[in-house]
Amino acid sequence: MGKAHVKMFGVLHTFRKEQGLPSEAEVEVPDSGITAESLAENIGLPLDMIEGVFLDHRVHPLSITVKPGDSIAYASRGIPGPHRLTLGIFHAGKG
Repeated sequence: MGKAHVKMFGVLHTFRKEQGLPSEAEVEVPDSGITAESLAENIGLPLDMIEGVFLDHRVHPLSITVKPGDSIAYASRGIPGPHRLTLGIFHAGKG
C-alpha cells in the first residue's frame, strides 16, 4: 500500500467541508492500483456529482487506475461551458 494525493473541487469541495472532512487528502491505495471511481466511492464522494477526473494533471475517465504516488483531482458537475473547455473536460461526462 502507498498513498495518492486527492483533491476535490467545486461542489465536491463544499460537500466534503460540510461533512467536516478536508477537500484535500493523502489516501491509501493498493500497490496494484484502484480505479478513480472506486477511490471516489471509498472516500464517500457521490459519483453523480463528478464531472471530470484529473490524474497527474490530465483529464481521464473514472475508469483510470490510480496508483501510489499519483495525484488525482475530482471536479464537480456544474462547471460552466467555457471553463469546461479550458479544463479539457467538455466531453468528460458524455460517454
